Amino acid sequence: MIITNGVDGQNKYLNGPEQIVPVDEYITWKPDGHVRLRVAERGPASEPPISVPGYLSRTVARYPDGIALCTKRNGKWEKTTYKQYQEKVRTMAKAFLKLGLERYHSVCILGFNSEEWYIADLAAIHAGGYAAGIYTTNSAEACFHCLESSRANICVVEDKKQLDKILSIRSRLTHLKAIVQWDGKADTSVPGVYSWKQLMEMGAKEPDTQLDNVIKTISVNECCTLVYTSGTVGPPKAVMLSHDNLTWDAYTSTLRVDNIRPTVDRIISYLPLSHVAAQLIDIYITLGSAVTVYFAQPDALKGSLLETLKEVRPTKFMGVPRIWEKMYERIIAVGSTRGAMTRCIATWAKDKGMKHHMARMNGQVGTTCGYKLAKSLVFDKVKETLGLDCCTVFVTAAAPLSPEIKKFFLSLDIPLMDAFGMSEAGGAHSLSAYPKFKLDSAGEVLAGTETSFDNADSVNGPGEILLRGRHVFMGYLNDEEKTRAAFNKDGWLMTGDVGRLDSQNLLFITGRIKELLITAGGENVAPVLIEQTVQTELPHVGYAILIGDKRKFLSILLTLKAKVEPNSGDALDELDTETKKWVEGLGSKASTISEIVKSKDPVVYKAIEEGITRANKHAISNAQKIQKFAILPADLSVNSGELGPTLKIKRNVVYEKYKDIIEDFYKD
Repeated sequence: MIITNGVDGQNKYLNGPEQIVPVDEYITWKPDGHVRLRVAERGPASEPPISVPGYLSRTVARYPDGIALCTKRNGKWEKTTYKQYQEKVRTMAKAFLKLGLERYHSVCILGFNSEEWYIADLAAIHAGGYAAGIYTTNSAEACFHCLESSRANICVVEDKKQLDKILSIRSRLTHLKAIVQWDGKADTSVPGVYSWKQLMEMGAKEPDTQLDNVIKTISVNECCTLVYTSGTVGPPKAVMLSHDNLTWDAYTSTLRVDNIRPTVDRIISYLPLSHVAAQLIDIYITLGSAVTVYFAQPDALKGSLLETLKEVRPTKFMGVPRIWEKMYERIIAVGSTRGAMTRCIATWAKDKGMKHHMARMNGQVGTTCGYKLAKSLVFDKVKETLGLDCCTVFVTAAAPLSPEIKKFFLSLDIPLMDAFGMSEAGGAHSLSAYPKFKLDSAGEVLAGTETSFDNADSVNGPGEILLRGRHVFMGYLNDEEKTRAAFNKDGWLMTGDVGRLDSQNLLFITGRIKELLITAGGENVAPVLIEQTVQTELPHVGYAILIGDKRKFLSILLTLKAKVEPNSGDALDELDTETKKWVEGLGSKASTISEIVKSKDPVVYKAIEEGITRANKHAISNAQKIQKFAILPADLSVNSGELGPTLKIKRNVVYEKYKDIIEDFYKD
C-alpha cells in the first residue's frame, strides 16, 4: 500500500492512482469520501489494492497487442487492441476535462453495450469523476433522477432517441454541461451537444498534463463508479463502488473459474452495463484477464443473440434465466421434429450426461466410454447449434433459474454455474463451479470474503445472509440514513436474502425477506420455489407470480408464453409456436391469449388446474398450496413495465396493475 503525506494546497495526496488515503471508517456517503479497506495479512484478501487506471495499465503492459474490443460495423468486425483501448480512454478523458468534468462529479452513460460505452466509463474514472450507467428503458424522469443525484457534468448517449430524453429535461439539470452522442448524426447545432468524433478530436489536441495531474489525486479507496439500484421501493439509490471494490472482486471471482486464457478467451457483451453483474464480468474481469469482448447487436434480447453466438462462438458465456429458458424451448422445439430413433438416442445421451455430472458432483472424475460417445453424437452438436461449442464456462445470474431447466442443461453437458451477489457487494459473493458444484446451490463463497447470518444461534444459517469483505460497497451517495441502515451494528452488510452454508462452504439461497409472503395464518412462504415448481409442471407458462401476503390462502397469476414483436420487444397477443401446439394438443382452437382468457377456454383452464394440483403435491404444508389462479391477459415485458432490464419481475408493478384480479381471488 502507498500512503502519501505530501501537501499541495487542499489536496495533500498526490501519489495516485495507487495511493490509499488513511481513514478509520469502512463506510461513507460523501461524494469525496474515502473508506478503510479490509486488507488481510494473507490469502486472496491480502492482494495489493489496484486502481482502475492501474488495472488497465497493467494489462496493456502485459498484452499491448491483445484484442480487447470487437464491434461489428458494415458486416465486419472492427478490432481494438488493449494499447489502442487505453489510448482512446485517455483521449476521451482529456476531452471530458476540457468540457468541464469536475472531481467527484459523474459522466452518465445511456445506451446499448458498445466500445463507446466502455471508453466513456473508464475515461470518466481516469478524469477523476464517476462512471454512472443509466438503463436504456428508463423514462426521461428516471434519467433525471440519475443525472441530478450523481451531479452529472456530462451525459453520453447512444442515439437521437436517448438524446431527446435528455434534452427534454436539460433545463432542470443543474450540473450538466455537455451531451455526447456516439451513434448516428448528432445535432451539434444544439448548444452543448457534441458528436463522439468531435470529442475524440478535442481530446487528441489536449496535452497530457492536466489528465496526469488529476490521476495523481486518485486513490484506490475512493468512489469511481455509481450503480443505481432497481428502485422498486422509492427512487433508485446510487451505490458507491470504489476502485478496490471492482478490481478486487474481479480478481477473487477469477480464482473460481478454471483456465482463463489471456488474449484467447472471448465473451459476448449484451446484458445491460448499468447492471453490476455485467459491469463486473464484461468490463472488469475481461480487463484484468485480457479477455476479448465482442459486442452483440442492440436487438440481442429480441432474437439476434443466437446469430452472434454462432458467429463469435464465445469461450465463456453468461445468460439471465430468460436466455436459458429460450434456449431450452428451442432445443425442445427442434427435438419434437426429430424421428423416433433420434429422440431415443437423445434420451440415452442425456442419461449418460446426467450420470457423468452427478459423479463429478460426488467427487468422481472418471469419464466413461458412454459419456464420450454421447458427447460426440449429441452434446457437441447441440452446443454447435447454440453457438456454444467452444464454451467452457456457462453462467446463469441476475434471478433464480428453475432447477428443472438446470438439470436439463446438465444432462446435455452444459453445467450452468449459478452466482449470488448484489450491487452493494461489487457484483459477486459466491460462484458455483467444479469441484464444488451443486444444482441447488449459489456456489462456493469467494475466497477472501466473509459470510455470516443474523441468527446468533446458528453459525451457518439459516438466517439473513450477511456479508463482509473488500467487495462490500462504500455507501449510498449523499444518503447517510440508508447507508447506515444497510449495515448491522457489527458492520456486516445485510443482504435481505435468506440462506445457509453447508460443510463445503456452499451457499444456498432459500428466500428473500422482502419477497417473503406471510399468510394471514402467520406462515412464512418463499414464493420463488413455489413459482418454479408450477413452471416445471406447466412449461408453457411464461411467468408465475404468487399472491398471499396477509391473505387467507395462496393464489397465483400466470402468463402464457407469447410471441414477441421483433423491433419493439412488446409481447404480442399471439401464442408462441410451442404453446400453440400445446393448446391444440389439448383440443382447443385458440391461437391467442385473449381468446383463451375471454372464453375461459375449458380445456386450457383444466390443464392449468391439473398442473397446479401436481405442483401442490410438492408443498410442505397445506398453507403452501395454491388455491386459485388466473391467466393474465398478456405476457409480461420490459416495455409494459412489469420486467426490469435484466428481465426480473417487478412484483409491485404486477400487483398494482392486476389488483382487481387479485382482489377477486379473496372476495368470498
